[in-house]
Order: sequence, then structure tokens, then C-alpha cells
Amino acid sequence: MIERHLSNKRSARAEALRRAFYRFRQSRLSLIGAAMVATVVFFTLFGAVLAPFPEHVDGGVDTSNRFSAPSLAHPFGTNELGQDVLSLVMAGTPVSVSAGFAVVFIGSVLGVIVGALAGFNGGWIDDVLMRFSDLMLTLPSLILAMAVAAALGPGFGNMIIAIALAWWPGYARLVRGEVLQAREEVYVAAARAIGASPFRVLFRHILPNIVSPVIVKMSLDMGFAILTVAALGFIGIGVRPPTPEWGTQLSIARSYMPDFWWTAVFPGLAMFMAVFGFNLLGDGLRDVLDPRARR
Repeated sequence: MIERHLSNKRSARAEALRRAFYRFRQSRLSLIGAAMVATVVFFTLFGAVLAPFPEHVDGGVDTSNRFSAPSLAHPFGTNELGQDVLSLVMAGTPVSVSAGFAVVFIGSVLGVIVGALAGFNGGWIDDVLMRFSDLMLTLPSLILAMAVAAALGPGFGNMIIAIALAWWPGYARLVRGEVLQAREEVYVAAARAIGASPFRVLFRHILPNIVSPVIVKMSLDMGFAILTVAALGFIGIGVRPPTPEWGTQLSIARSYMPDFWWTAVFPGLAMFMAVFGFNLLGDGLRDVLDPRARR
């Protein structure tokens, strides 16, 4: 009997995954987004290794080859130091994307914990945590991140901490609402009836059943996190040269526009591809994972 139950459960899960994949494949934009994200992930893992001019990534210069237009030797041209722009863009992908992922991961973990505790416990705990979240939401996230980053100083780690501290309230509000709804479900009452502890009810029964909207929000937030990382680099309080990063490259290239347009266009296109791809993928995941948003 138990083996039959487990077999039926696995079959139902496999059928649900098959249906979800079918719905995802029905959207061309979602497939395009998945392909773009796969490309971005590939260059995140191997961009610095595959850069055609690794010495330029490490800070080497070639002043005799300054501002060369795009050509076979340099498909994206060269910058004011004679460095290959393609190599800098490829090497900047791991920095920008990994920073965005770290921001979303840290912000989501903090937000899930705060929102889960507030929604599950209610009372004064809910009031204190949510009023603090509301206070954080009243502050523009970019301005708050700029203030924290300026206080901590420039650097990759400080930049991630600064943005993540401004990122978690959205997840807290989302998870609180989902927990408030889920704690009234029958399976939660059944778990309490058999003597499950509050910790087990929350982390074993409630949170696994509300993970779908969190995953959707994380995928949609990746693009905005990458933009925020680039914004801090653009104004000079994020990653600093010679570490390649898209926002820093755009900040330097703006001084040479429009004469040497390629120094800004190609880092901007890389950023556009990453942000647009994650947004399309997030829309596809929302249609698959969130029953209320399915078309």
C-alpha cells in the first residue's frame, strides 16, 4: 500500500512537471528569455577564461591601439587604453551577474525569514516587523543602497551588502501575505493536530508550499539587481577599476560619446541582454508556477 502511494505520488509529480514544461514551451518569449539567460550564465561561468585578450582583463594596456573601431581583430573595438572591449565585456559578465545573484539571494533569504515570522506569529511581532519593512519601503532602494555603499566604502562585497539591505522588504511583504493565507489551510491544521511544533509547521509544511511566488520574484528581480549593481558602478561607489564591470565601463565610456560609440554601446547591449532575458524568463516562470497568473 505504501509503495503504491509513493508510486502514485511520483507519477502525479512527473505529470505536473510535464504539464508545466508544456506550458512554458507554449510561450516563444519565455523560450527566448531562457536562451538569453543560458547565454548569460555561460559567459558568467566562462567569460573571463574565454576572453581573447586576457592581459587586458588584468589591466594591461596597448596605447598604440587606442580607440580602434570594431574589426576582425577587435569585434567590439578598443577603448581609451587600447584594451579590447569584447574581452572587458566578457570578463565583466561574471562580476555583474554574480553580484546580482548574490543580492537577490541574500535579500530573498532575509525577506523570507522576516515575512514568515511576521505572518505565522501575528500580534506584536507582525506589527514590529512589518512596520520596519514599511519604513524601509518608503526609502528609494537605489538611494538607500548608495548611502550604505558610500558609508561602507567601494568594493564588491560592500556593494552586495548595500544593495541587499535595501532589497529584502519586498520579499518580506510577499511571504507574509502567502503565510497568512497558507496557515489557514487544512494541511496546516492537520499538522498541528498531530502535535507538530510551530517550527516544523512553518518550515516543513508552509514554506515549501509558498516557494513558487518567491522563485518567480527572484527571477524577475535578477534584472533589476544587475541594473542596480551597474548603477553603483556607474557613479563610482561600486566595483572599481581595473576590475571589469558593465556599469564602470559605461561610466568611463560616456566621456567619449558619440565619437567612439562602441566603448559604450557593447557594454550597454550586454546589460540589456541580461536584464531582458531574466525578465522574459521570469514572466514564463510566473505563468508556469503561479496558477493565478496562468493564461
